[in-house]
Amino acid sequence: MDKKKVIIVGGGITGLSAAYYLQKEAQEKALPIEIKLIEASNRVGGVIETVKKDGFVIEKGPDSIIARKKSGLNLIEELGLKDKVISNTAGKSFILVDGKLHTMPEGSFMGIPTKVTPFAFSGLFSPLGKLRAAGDFVLPKGKPQSDQSLGKFFRRRLGNEVVENLIEPLLAGIYAGDIDNLSLMSLFPNFYQMEQDYRSLVLGLKKTMPEPPKTAKKPGAKKGMFISLSTGLEEIVVQLEKRLEGSIMKGTAVDKVKKTADGYEVTLSNGTVEKADSVIITTDHFHAQRMLAEYSFMDSFKQMPSTSVANVAIAFPKSAIKQDIDGSGFVVSRNSDYRITACTWTHKKWPGSTPEGMALLRCYVGKPKDQEAVNLSDEEIIKIVLKDLNKTMDITEKPLFHVVTRWKKSMPQYTVGHKERMKTVKESLSEELPGVFLAGGSFEGVGIPDCIDQGIGAMKKVLDFL
Repeated sequence: MDKKKVIIVGGGITGLSAAYYLQKEAQEKALPIEIKLIEASNRVGGVIETVKKDGFVIEKGPDSIIARKKSGLNLIEELGLKDKVISNTAGKSFILVDGKLHTMPEGSFMGIPTKVTPFAFSGLFSPLGKLRAAGDFVLPKGKPQSDQSLGKFFRRRLGNEVVENLIEPLLAGIYAGDIDNLSLMSLFPNFYQMEQDYRSLVLGLKKTMPEPPKTAKKPGAKKGMFISLSTGLEEIVVQLEKRLEGSIMKGTAVDKVKKTADGYEVTLSNGTVEKADSVIITTDHFHAQRMLAEYSFMDSFKQMPSTSVANVAIAFPKSAIKQDIDGSGFVVSRNSDYRITACTWTHKKWPGSTPEGMALLRCYVGKPKDQEAVNLSDEEIIKIVLKDLNKTMDITEKPLFHVVTRWKKSMPQYTVGHKERMKTVKESLSEELPGVFLAGGSFEGVGIPDCIDQGIGAMKKVLDFL
């Protein structure tokens, strides 16, 4: 049996997962497969990067993995890291509206209220706004449609105030985009289905959400719904790289992927050409389009937007924070004059990340309509962040240190019609380039577990193809 060669383009968590699970299958089933992962930069891991400084553990990219999506924890266990798993502290979360911090109403799921009382007493909404939100109980379900924006859908069900003061800040914090452009069917098809099945979103959520387990109350902080590692999430990348030793090529980009009579030619930036029987492309959509530029079905990715964000970690002694707040952080309503979009009190969310007596805050800069903020110098960005923080927390001291990370064009925007466009691209790929597969944050889910799932999915498709 001839040895088959699989090239994986891109060394983020999607590419690493695809390579790791493909190697595992090949070893367990004695399959004659050679794997080569090619990464343009001089490190693997993509946006997962941890800095350790003066006893602080600082995430430059994502700081957590959602626990209910099992692939994240499964991979951690496979890599022998289970003993390092930590859960976030489920402290209060806040929303900043009109210069004031409001507690997130208890029982809201993605900003949709499931309990009437906390919502009715919340200072986030005017009496009219609350009345309009109650319209969800009586409004008819929407007409069936293939897609619509998140903003349009939620405004119709719950009104402008709930969208702008609760749903939008939460979703903008996750997707760094404008909810009036983002696709409902790509991001929350379950809400569309819920409206079709139950008419009311609130009633639908009440009926479909599992009851939280009734546990005996123990002293201490409640566990949250996210996990991380005590040594930082980059530990996952380090362990994957160790296991893939000899299969990874760094510091070299892929310029082109071309079909030949007996497979594929992959042209590298150093001028060499690699032969492959199958190719998994896990880069962002811009690079994927350029690699396959001669295939017109990839042109739809030229128009797909991607936003930039700056992640700003700043350390203080706890005594510097004059107005301490009991919670794990806040998101900012887009109608405010703040330039930060969110702030995590990392020392409260992940207590082990910070030395005793110290505070670590992580703020984000770069609203969809304030993208130029990401390109400012570190000093200018720190100035913006401190000015905004002083309004809520009264911090007058200078930080002990800061770590500013700019993620340029790193937040792919699944705009209305994204699911349909992906379906067309995948059908064209299998017809014109059988054995070439797309996976990663630009395509079918941006979270770490979503990317791991896509890596595993692509690996299975490669095995079927070969």
